[in-house]
Amino acid sequence: MSFQIDRGLFLLEFSDFHAILGVSIEAEVKEIRKQYLKIARRLHPDSCIAEAESDRQLAEQLLSKLVNPAWQNLSQDKTRTDHLLVLKMKGQGAARKRHELNFGSPLAKQLLSSSNADYFYRTALKDLSDRQYEHLDQAIELTAQISELNLAYLICRDGNSDSNPSKSQIFTSTSTPNASKAAPAPEPPKVESLSDQYYRRAEGFMAKGNYAQATIELRDALKMEPNSSRCHSLMGMVYLRQNQPTMAKIHFTKALSIDPQDSIALEGKQKLDPPAAKPASKASTSSSSKPSSGLFGGLFSKKK
Repeated sequence: MSFQIDRGLFLLEFSDFHAILGVSIEAEVKEIRKQYLKIARRLHPDSCIAEAESDRQLAEQLLSKLVNPAWQNLSQDKTRTDHLLVLKMKGQGAARKRHELNFGSPLAKQLLSSSNADYFYRTALKDLSDRQYEHLDQAIELTAQISELNLAYLICRDGNSDSNPSKSQIFTSTSTPNASKAAPAPEPPKVESLSDQYYRRAEGFMAKGNYAQATIELRDALKMEPNSSRCHSLMGMVYLRQNQPTMAKIHFTKALSIDPQDSIALEGKQKLDPPAAKPASKASTSSSSKPSSGLFGGLFSKKK
């Protein structure tokens, strides 16, 4: 039995393992494992509660051909990091051609126009994942809907916010009626650059211990700003916490070559190369090691 899913990220020639397990694309390993065990208990032949033999066979096929491979890929650090990197690239590509994509899921369409994409995504995902393997004949359809939701969220998260024109209009002194009487327009809020967004998300992932995702965010930031000392220094810290001192030192050194006063890089370098203890002075060493009476003193001090 084969399972064909041709919606959402699957349509982009990508295996959406997060959709198969019904977890957020930002989920940490502990959360993924918890969800996998929940699904596995429901589908495993020893614990499956389905009565019909056809349902039991379907459950076993879903477990062996979809669920287990998804868990194997997301549970290993290397494969998960590679998977997240490709996922990021797919999201960026989809964001550039979002108007060419067709979404069959109403939830995905609503997410694209939501004013609070993060909250909407989490809420909608929970509703779908709770029902995903409840009725086995609906598992593929719900997985497809989750994958569409994941794709829509990637577009909202990684899309260039600068490409969306602002809905607000700021009048200048030449365009505002009665400009001489009008109060001065407030300064527009500072727009967060894409590099800033990557850095901020990397800080959040690092705080949660999700170093794989933090690394991906910082790589994207460095593609845009290769001479960003703060990105290099934070990347160094990410590697340092994963016990990869060589890579950490490379990024700390790069950060300090850009900004010799970068506090994070200075702290990281100090952890890698702690200052050696100062040797004792020669005077103190000689005075402390000198015997009370030398060889000749001992010989000639004897009474004849």
